[in-house]
Amino acid sequence: MAEDGSQYGYLIVTDTKDLSKILSPEMEAKMAERMKRIKSTMKTNRLLWMDDDMVKGASFYMDLHWHMSGKTEGTPEEVHVHDHDELIGFIGTDPNDPHALGAEIEIYLNGEKHILNKSCLVFLPAGVTHAPIIFRRIDNPIIGFTLMASPRYVRTNLEDDIRDVQ
Repeated sequence: MAEDGSQYGYLIVTDTKDLSKILSPEMEAKMAERMKRIKSTMKTNRLLWMDDDMVKGASFYMDLHWHMSGKTEGTPEEVHVHDHDELIGFIGTDPNDPHALGAEIEIYLNGEKHILNKSCLVFLPAGVTHAPIIFRRIDNPIIGFTLMASPRYVRTNLEDDIRDVQ
């Protein structure tokens, strides 16, 4: 039974996870150090998170962000790989041209550099390394998300082979 007394209200998620309660102190320190080095001016709002912790029995993970403005000169993301397929999406918010991303994003897939400037979905089969993801500029707000065929976000960082579970 949901807090509102309904049978299925618990299936509706309107919040995100507090990452400080998920990441190990070691991982938090590593990410804080990386954030200092990348000279980020990004203004991002984490909007929604879905996984087995948010709704028991969820068989996938999803994280949704609203990137408002700014850029990064690097990325807090280490090159990593997943044991599950992943989908990354970037969607422009210009109602007159929804295919225009309104941003320029540099993404690396198995070491191969790609420049994104249109609304897109990036399919990452299990085992494909990815990162960094560098936001070169954001001219208009964009929606970004990750979706994984796993009840929780799990990855293997390749720089130091630390298993990172959120």
